[in-house]
Parts: sequence; structure tokens; C-alpha cells
Amino acid sequence: MDPLVPAAATAVVTAMATESWEQARNAVVALWRRARPERAEAIDAELEETHAEVVAARRTGDRQAEQGLVGDWQRKLRRLLDADPALGEELRRVLDQELVPLLPAEERSGLREVTITVTVSGQGRANVAARDQYITEG
Repeated sequence: MDPLVPAAATAVVTAMATESWEQARNAVVALWRRARPERAEAIDAELEETHAEVVAARRTGDRQAEQGLVGDWQRKLRRLLDADPALGEELRRVLDQELVPLLPAEERSGLREVTITVTVSGQGRANVAARDQYITEG
């Protein structure tokens, strides 16, 4: 999956939990209006629901519910980019210029993209992880 999609989905859900959630909603709806205008109204309604759900999840400390919302938006954004891959540049612009600036500073660090390139030759072996990794061998 393009790393842009999870970063954008996380930013959408995180921004919907801020006081600037309406600005975030407007930015995302504007993206849909340009790409799929027939879906813009439905996306607007879904963002309203996301706002209510993420606020409730944060109030109760329900990280699983919040992650579920991120997954929902990953699927929506992935379908949008699958239908028109050229929208990747516009989604990047919306993420960098409109969504990320709305996020509290402590929430911005989780949106980094990580690219790992590994080259192994001969009998070499590589173990790569973006986070914790546990390897046990007999």
C-alpha cells in the first residue's frame, strides 16, 4: 500500500478530533468534489459521523475504535486513488498543507513515512521491521 494512504487516513481521523475538525472536513470534501463530485455529499456526512465517533472514542480512551476509523478512511482513500492514481499528488498536498497544520504538534510525529530498502546477496538474511521485532531461533 502506498504509504501516503495510511498517513492521510490517520491525519483525517486525528484532525476530526480537534477543534479545527470543520476545516479538515472541508479539505477532504473539496478533494472528493474534484475527484468524484457525485460522492462529495456522502463523504461530508461520513466525516460528520467520524467526528462524533472519534470524539467519543477519545473520551472513553477507546484506541481500538479510533484505529477502526483510520482503517475505514484508508479504504476510502485507497479506492479514490485506485480510481484515479493521479490524485496522489493532490492528496499529498491536502495532507501536507491542509490536514497536518491542523493537528496538535504531539500528533504530527506519527505521520512520518518510512521507506526501508534492503539488499541481500549470497547467503545473507535480512530482518526488517518498522517497529518491534522478536526473532527466536532454536
